[in-house]
Amino acid sequence: MGRVKKGVTCSIEGCNEAAVHSLSSEDIKVLKDEGLKVKDEGRRIYLCEKHYKIYKKARRRIDRLLRWRFR
Repeated sequence: MGRVKKGVTCSIEGCNEAAVHSLSSEDIKVLKDEGLKVKDEGRRIYLCEKHYKIYKKARRRIDRLLRWRFR
C-alpha cells in the first residue's frame, strides 16, 4: 500500500488536501517554474488533483517545445 492510499497530504505550501498523485523529485523544477513552492523536497512529491492539473499543463507545454526543437 502506497502513501497516497494511506492519505498523505499535498506537498505544496498552503495546501492541505489529500494527495492523488506522486511524482519524482526531478519534477520539482517544473513546479517551481510555475510559481509553486514545495514544502518538503524529499524523494517524492505528492500532489492533490488541482496542483496535478497545473503540473500536467506545464509538462505538456515543455514536452511540446522539446518535440518541436528536435524535429
